[in-house]
Amino acid sequence: MQFDVRETESAGDAIALSLPQFRAVEDVGRNAATKSGLDATPEQLPAAPAHIRAGGRMMDSHGRTILDLRISITDRCNFRCVYCMEPDVQFQPRENVMTPSEIIRMARVAQSLGVRKIRLTGGEPTLHPQLTDIISGIRAATDVEIAMISNGSLLTRQKLSAWKRAGLDRMTISIDSVRADRFARVTRSTVTPEDVIAGIEMCVAEGLTPLKLNAVLVRGQNDDEAVELARLARRFGVEMRFIEYMPLDSAHAWDRSLMVTARETRAAVEAVFPLTPTNMDDSHSTARTYRFMDGAPGRIGFIAPVSIPFCGACSRLRLTADGNVRPCLFSTKEWSVMTLLRGGASDAELANFLIDVTWTKLAGHNIASPDFVQPERPMSAVGG
Repeated sequence: MQFDVRETESAGDAIALSLPQFRAVEDVGRNAATKSGLDATPEQLPAAPAHIRAGGRMMDSHGRTILDLRISITDRCNFRCVYCMEPDVQFQPRENVMTPSEIIRMARVAQSLGVRKIRLTGGEPTLHPQLTDIISGIRAATDVEIAMISNGSLLTRQKLSAWKRAGLDRMTISIDSVRADRFARVTRSTVTPEDVIAGIEMCVAEGLTPLKLNAVLVRGQNDDEAVELARLARRFGVEMRFIEYMPLDSAHAWDRSLMVTARETRAAVEAVFPLTPTNMDDSHSTARTYRFMDGAPGRIGFIAPVSIPFCGACSRLRLTADGNVRPCLFSTKEWSVMTLLRGGASDAELANFLIDVTWTKLAGHNIASPDFVQPERPMSAVGG
């Protein structure tokens, strides 16, 4: 089954109407996309220690401070990537999804607590009918860096120019194959690699840089394309990042043997393009980056959450489209902010909520542990 690239949201349907009950959400054991956990068993969010609240920063019990908020503005997507979303997935009811004003407010409160970067994610964020308003609202309310992650299928110069004028700083685009037949199999869409590459060219032309490209290699599907994907970095002078296949698919069919490690991918790239470390990576960065030894433009990045976890330096918090805050991408518990947002809570109350949720952040995801439990909701539903 393939999905038409034109799939989109209705602006009229995007308005949220209901007031969900404030509660913790147990992610384990529920349908990945049809339920937000609003019918889950309530659990009281424990308060962070008084001195942590008084500090006015989101710090967890392991000493990590949140600097990066990833906001999923929609769980809808026009792709059905094999490592993420099954064809029959169902999406959140519109009334459960945050409105633009709620998204903007949460961004403003997050900045007041020290957040320096906002990442707009999905689903596919370019499907949101009020995307420009969201970007301009966040820009008016904050001075954070605003970036967006997209599959690149719906980009036009007109849209990109409007988003940049509204306040968007840069883009990240996913591209998992440069071969049309494989791209169709991986994304289960009618989009072609040439469509996405055209979007890359437009982002560079509009100055939405530094532009990053993401690829997930899956053994037996596209793992022999590392070099061809690396060529995109050289062609456009951008950063091509290879992300290890993670247990975040809606089918719960993740198989570790299908994961191509960062070490393997680096070896494949270096067989053709020798690399050297940039030594420019931020201590909180998820990627380890390299430049081409022959002086060609562009960089290569490797993100290895499975084989080389970087949990100890994590500075990220996630806000799902339906208003749940997840301390970790792999959290099996999330906390709904919707009652506060729609019940007249003050910014100070929202700030304390975020501080309290951050305090619950675990030390790591424990993928390598035999006790690891895969989150029920897939990447598309939590805004990876």
